[in-house]
Amino acid sequence: MTTFTPLLPHKAQLGECPRYDERTQILYWVDITAPAIHAYNTLDNTHTVYATHEHVGCFALHEQGGFIAGMRSGIWYLDAQAKPIKKLADNPTDNSITRFNDGRADAKGRFWLGTVDEDKSQSVAAFYCFDGKQLTQFKSGLLTSNGVAFSPDNQYLYHSDTPRFTIYRHAFNLEEGTIDEGETFLSMPREIYGTGRPDGAAVDSEGYYWSALFEGNAIIRVSPAGEIVATYPIDVKCPTMCAFGGENLDILYVTSASIGRSQEELLQFPDSGKLFSMKVPVKGCLDYRCTFKL
Repeated sequence: MTTFTPLLPHKAQLGECPRYDERTQILYWVDITAPAIHAYNTLDNTHTVYATHEHVGCFALHEQGGFIAGMRSGIWYLDAQAKPIKKLADNPTDNSITRFNDGRADAKGRFWLGTVDEDKSQSVAAFYCFDGKQLTQFKSGLLTSNGVAFSPDNQYLYHSDTPRFTIYRHAFNLEEGTIDEGETFLSMPREIYGTGRPDGAAVDSEGYYWSALFEGNAIIRVSPAGEIVATYPIDVKCPTMCAFGGENLDILYVTSASIGRSQEELLQFPDSGKLFSMKVPVKGCLDYRCTFKL
């Protein structure tokens, strides 16, 4: 069986948001709490770190270059070296207890992203869409907004609330930039699945949803019917997000976390925090870029 292997010796505190740029063949990802955007050049195997001015939860590439980043204080336009150029929208909630977390661009170039309630006590996190002018809220009462992905035909938007062990599916109107109230796509109760809960995700070309199970040591592949059809173990307790990349989009890249983990766990899983890759038997989908005027 093919297995995940670490790509680099670097260990992130809270690695997240791997994103493959097919034009340059660079894989980008963030370290949220040691705030930076990382770049791994798959052509020459070089690794570059671009420090950011505050916690960065997610980003999308922009058609004109640079990054549209969901950060602690709001949504920012960063240049190609992650330097802040312009703040585009404020974090609507108290950024001493929330920050932007997971996000992804849609096929019309909008940016869908959500926040995290950092102490998990008030359910103050929410899920939004930013069209370049306005930040519109679509869901509230969340703990950790996560797992944003679109079906290949753009009929559905997937979204998870990690501490609630649940993945949701929403009917998606691409032209209008709206979603419906949604339905439970996959519930993962502890008594059946243990502590593993759905974190960041990606969708493959066949419409299957791949989710990293935080505290679950695995990546799962979920069918469009909401059934787990494959489980891929990974040698870290806390994988955080997956992304397809490589020349044929058949390499699955996975970020992971080391922050807040016990010494016992870090001894058991010494590669915690590293970036991993594995060739998979299906191709992924290219990520969209933001296209709104800056």
